[in-house]
Amino acid sequence: MAKTHELSVELRKDEGKGASRRLRRAGSVPAIVYGGGELGPVSIQMAHKDVYMAAQNEWFYSSVLDLSLDGDVQKVLLRDMQRHPFKQQILHLDFLRINENEEIRVRVPLHFLNQDTSPAGKASGVIIMHEVTEVEVACLPKDLPEYIEVDLADLKVDDIIHLSSLKLPAGTEIPELKLGKEHDITVVSAKLGREEVDVVDEDAAEGAEAEAEKKEADGDDDK
Repeated sequence: MAKTHELSVELRKDEGKGASRRLRRAGSVPAIVYGGGELGPVSIQMAHKDVYMAAQNEWFYSSVLDLSLDGDVQKVLLRDMQRHPFKQQILHLDFLRINENEEIRVRVPLHFLNQDTSPAGKASGVIIMHEVTEVEVACLPKDLPEYIEVDLADLKVDDIIHLSSLKLPAGTEIPELKLGKEHDITVVSAKLGREEVDVVDEDAAEGAEAEAEKKEADGDDDK
């Protein structure tokens, strides 16, 4: 069952750059909600402290959110977030309304489990690469997972886990896999790292050094 997270919002009456600056100075974040068929865009504002705390969590970016306006709840997905270039400040948010009976496409994070205790994880010199850390899934809003677990308990050296090997929750699919086998990309690989060691032949090194000294001596004789 998909989890939802509620955030309180207020209607924003004044618009424009000046009004947005005033909101930010007052500790609020200007935002807009759009989509949803006949419903038009609505300008809202949110408390910056609430948004900033929510933005520290994965679910803020990949889950269905409940925007509550005086008890009137609209289900949305975050579609864009603008941050200040160097301050810890969120400048603006865009939310997309969703229909609970229509399929949505959302990128959700992958959580890699049991890597350190796997045969590959315990082997010396093995490099485990996470080639993909999130995937786009298609599902109804009620089936949207906050993340997808990738169990690496049986991962061995030279193993490769492909996109098609992921265990998806019921009602969820990966649209990319419908595009052909070439889209069944690598998610995780375990390879033995090979150190490149320069083997130096001492006799050859001594010979090269002697040759250099001879050339230097010949150069002195020519002067």
